[in-house]
Amino acid sequence: MVITKTPFRMSFFGGGTDIEKFFRKYEGSVLSTTFDKYCYVIVRHLPRFFEYKTELSYSKIERVKDIDEIQHPAIKHAMKMLDMHEIRLTYEADLPARSGLGTSSSFAVGMLNAFYALKGKYADKKKLADDAIYLERILCNEMGGWQDQIAASFGGMNRINFNSTGYEVLPVIISPERKNQLNENLLMFFTGFTRFSAVIQQTTNVAEKEMQLMEMKELVDEAEHILVNETINLDRFGELLDYTWKLKCQISSSISTKGIDELYKRAINAGALGGKLLGAGGGGFLIFYVRPDKKAAVKRAMSDLLYIPFKFEDSGTQVIHYQPEAYKPEEGD
Repeated sequence: MVITKTPFRMSFFGGGTDIEKFFRKYEGSVLSTTFDKYCYVIVRHLPRFFEYKTELSYSKIERVKDIDEIQHPAIKHAMKMLDMHEIRLTYEADLPARSGLGTSSSFAVGMLNAFYALKGKYADKKKLADDAIYLERILCNEMGGWQDQIAASFGGMNRINFNSTGYEVLPVIISPERKNQLNENLLMFFTGFTRFSAVIQQTTNVAEKEMQLMEMKELVDEAEHILVNETINLDRFGELLDYTWKLKCQISSSISTKGIDELYKRAINAGALGGKLLGAGGGGFLIFYVRPDKKAAVKRAMSDLLYIPFKFEDSGTQVIHYQPEAYKPEEGD
């Protein structure tokens, strides 16, 4: 049996520039971090007592005799990709799917990590990120960028640069005290709405929004400079979040809604310096940068939403339980 633990991510700046159609031409860059909310994937070989060969438990339960019968596209393609057979897979998560935190990519990374471990093979963080990108973007033909898979695999606060040859992951060098101050000044709330990021991105015409995306990429430089330069007031990071959120809303009419706009305005009026909706847009989690003296007021103003306390994390995907299994494929597998 193998259990993997994979974090979710929050993206601060540069989202959208990690879409391959854009960064192959213009290059891209994002600034993001993972935090202490996780998905867990439990995988073992299914004992041969049942009529079915594979059992999957996620938001639904699937029991099938043949891999081609599996409805969940990522699981089906991952099992074929890594030649997995007779599997029992269970998915658990601290936060809901389709909420703007890269949950599907965290699951893909954690599942691949578990599959490799079950086969007795080690896959490093880049291998897992690359495989998850290939799984979701090529095999499953899902629209979207590359940052989620990379963040979930590597973990930590990073600047991820994209270019015509691929990507590089550069940790943001920031003192523990300043990093903790940033963490303490960020408040996250669940709007209650969920959506598929691919639907949002289908409404985004990259060619028409290149100017906004180019500016969003440039904001990564400024945001990183604020974080690493301790002579700059960290409040500037919050103000920059407000600017990038307004810029992002110009990318697609589906990114925000009237309800989200009202929630955002409510937090700003209560004292938040800036914030954004995490993910592609349309719903999910709102995050705000708030000075310590204004935190109580913002929490009161957002009291009808679920407040989610969190801490940054640095580990990325991990195998937290490994118990080797003696497994021999059946004839014909």
